Amino acid sequence: MRRPVALRVQAALATAATGAAIAVALPLVVAVPTSPASAAVGGVTGYATQNGGTTGGAGGQTVRATTGTAIHTALCGRASSSTPIIIEVSGTINHGNTTKVSGDSCNTAADRIELKEISNVTIIGVGGGAVFDQLGIHIRDSSNIIIQNVTVRNVKKSGSPTSNGGDAIGMESTVRNVWVDHVTLEASGGESEGFDGLFDLKDNVQYVTLSYSTLRNSGRGGLVGSSESDRSNGFITYHHNLYENIDSRTPLLRGGIAHIYNNHYVSLHESGINSRAGARARVDNNYFRNSKDVLGTFYTSEAGYWQVSGNIFDNVTWSAPGDDTNPAGPNPQSNTTVSIPYSYSLDGASCVPSIVSQTAGANKGLQVSNGNCVPQNPTTGPTSPTPRPTTPSPTSPTPSPTTPSGTNLSLGAGADGSSKASGTSYGNVRDDDMGTYWSPAGSTGYVSIKWNSATTVSRINIREASGSTGGIGSWRVVNADTGAVLTSGSGAGVITFPSTTLRKITFDITSSNGAPRLAEFETYAG
Repeated sequence: MRRPVALRVQAALATAATGAAIAVALPLVVAVPTSPASAAVGGVTGYATQNGGTTGGAGGQTVRATTGTAIHTALCGRASSSTPIIIEVSGTINHGNTTKVSGDSCNTAADRIELKEISNVTIIGVGGGAVFDQLGIHIRDSSNIIIQNVTVRNVKKSGSPTSNGGDAIGMESTVRNVWVDHVTLEASGGESEGFDGLFDLKDNVQYVTLSYSTLRNSGRGGLVGSSESDRSNGFITYHHNLYENIDSRTPLLRGGIAHIYNNHYVSLHESGINSRAGARARVDNNYFRNSKDVLGTFYTSEAGYWQVSGNIFDNVTWSAPGDDTNPAGPNPQSNTTVSIPYSYSLDGASCVPSIVSQTAGANKGLQVSNGNCVPQNPTTGPTSPTPRPTTPSPTSPTPSPTTPSGTNLSLGAGADGSSKASGTSYGNVRDDDMGTYWSPAGSTGYVSIKWNSATTVSRINIREASGSTGGIGSWRVVNADTGAVLTSGSGAGVITFPSTTLRKITFDITSSNGAPRLAEFETYAG
């Protein structure tokens, strides 16, 4: 057993957590009609893409919530426990505004955000941010869940108040396909101060990705498997995360497979990646700094294994091997091989501190790495989660001639957009040439037209390339300056909306038949 050790956390942090006031607010649930689109706009990665993929609440109703009770009410108000839903959260969620709500489509509790025996749910922080204060998020017997752009802090298993067994985010008992992205998970001490893990998975949890997140100021980063016999978990990806000021478990792995790449580890006081009880970890291009025993098998004689490449060990110290200690260093070598079934791009380890500092955690604009250590806006959807006004009801394009009257404002403008397929270019949508086209890498994506100065637009014309007519399915037209949805609908053609002055307008394809081919994105003042 690991010996409890007090965490090195500033006393001011613990004092602030203990003395924090709990605000009480009335529950608020506001329906926000939108086109069928996932609010998780960064693009799911890692093992969460496997086993059928992770889409969360894509295609479902979008609602707003400012209390924990409102989140539970949204879950319980669905037609069934699997009806897709996107819950946009803002403000502070705490014990004072979270109660149990009953219904046929939910199974909630008063002392945590309970995602139990449900599927197809997205929870995303919007506006000024979403903070779950001393209130954990619990996922049990559920599948296809996305949690994005939220902060969870100071969740306790002892003392007062308690929540979720002390885990910031905890998953257990037959959970499949969860993507946790751009979150901040933090505590104010270790077990002796009442805290447990920041990100714990146990009892048959599989196909999970934790990406672009910050975990800090805790005794325990997180585990996969609650005991040496709990080996039913696995297929977990951890990438572009910051682990800072943590005693151990970054993560602790018991059985299963984990892919750990492009993470930044700073001030791990006792141990880091603890692969044991038959676990196998692929550890690529991470940066470890000012830490101890960052990789190996610790606190047990039951060995785990690792494949290592491209990592940087900066001021890392290593213990001597012992009966229950098998550090990988001081010269870490692979003792297994791990095959990864999905595609991914590795940033060089030397720039990991920089790219992670710019992208990891809540309220970072959902920025991701472009694979070359440069932050970029998400590759699908608007640039960041912002409050959206009610979206006008979906409409179909108005039948029209090939080109509306007036000047096509796109000619000479600068286009940009999402990932491009071979042989295509964003600029092809503004070259007045129906023989060229832009196409995303998959069935969804967005492309924008932008100007150097504010331009008034009230109509666009989406023209598909020859041979691909009917390929575009549902879409949104977005004011990329503000994130506001101007209109939504399906199919190509002429699209009108209230006259809007902006510098950038986005056509966001949220579904299609195969890879759509957009030949021209024309814009008009009227």
